[in-house]
Amino acid sequence: MSPTKWLRISYRVGATADGLVAISMFAQAALGSASSLNEYVPEIPYRYAMGLAGSLMLGWTILLLWADRRPVERRGVLPITCVVVLGLMTSGLVAARAGFLPVSSAVGMALFMAALIALFTYAYLASRRETSESGKAS
Repeated sequence: MSPTKWLRISYRVGATADGLVAISMFAQAALGSASSLNEYVPEIPYRYAMGLAGSLMLGWTILLLWADRRPVERRGVLPITCVVVLGLMTSGLVAARAGFLPVSSAVGMALFMAALIALFTYAYLASRRETSESGKAS
């Protein structure tokens, strides 16, 4: 499969995951819905934080869709996204350690996020190799 295809898959998988999380965050913020990861029914401070986080997650969804429009040119979005995903993964594991999330939920999410990081890293590196090889041939 071509490196450009891997970039597009990365952007679209990331945007889909972010979009679904944004919907969940907005539901918790606006409706006070319980999280799907635990039974916590959010109060105002948590709902406010979810509104902020949901806005950022929606923005990142749009950023990934924007990168998909020019996949090779905007591939630098992927390493930055890896930093964000690593932060989200760490937050989830800290929440599990504190007893806020079930360990099984945090570990499942961490494994999914590790797979995202692997996908993004592979796509980015493959596209760099292709770009540098085509530059040498010129």
